[in-house]
Amino acid sequence: MNIPGDLLYSTDHEWVQRVEGGVRIGITDYAQDALGDVVYVQVPAVGTKVAAGDSFSEVESTKSVSDIYAPVTGVVIEVNAALGDDPAAVNSDPYGNGWLCVIELSSPDELDQLLDASAYRTLTES
Repeated sequence: MNIPGDLLYSTDHEWVQRVEGGVRIGITDYAQDALGDVVYVQVPAVGTKVAAGDSFSEVESTKSVSDIYAPVTGVVIEVNAALGDDPAAVNSDPYGNGWLCVIELSSPDELDQLLDASAYRTLTES
């Protein structure tokens, strides 16, 4: 299982990467593997206000429909529109082309509550 060391992780299996203007969000390799083949991704609209822990997106796979939970509080400032044409990017490249959105943080200190790669690995192995 791929768990990049430069990202932060939620206990709900989302990853967070600091980028210019906010944080990029996606689902982890562990999550995409558990979902199976992704056939549809609903990304939030730009301007959507999200709160940490609240559902803000859905991923539909051949196995199920799963909610995606916001790991941080803020406003969606960018979405990965390419997922509309290629939802399978969530499976093939979860940390690259399979990202979901960028959120401008309301509370940057929320990042301190996320897991580092080592802690996330421990979570997924238990």
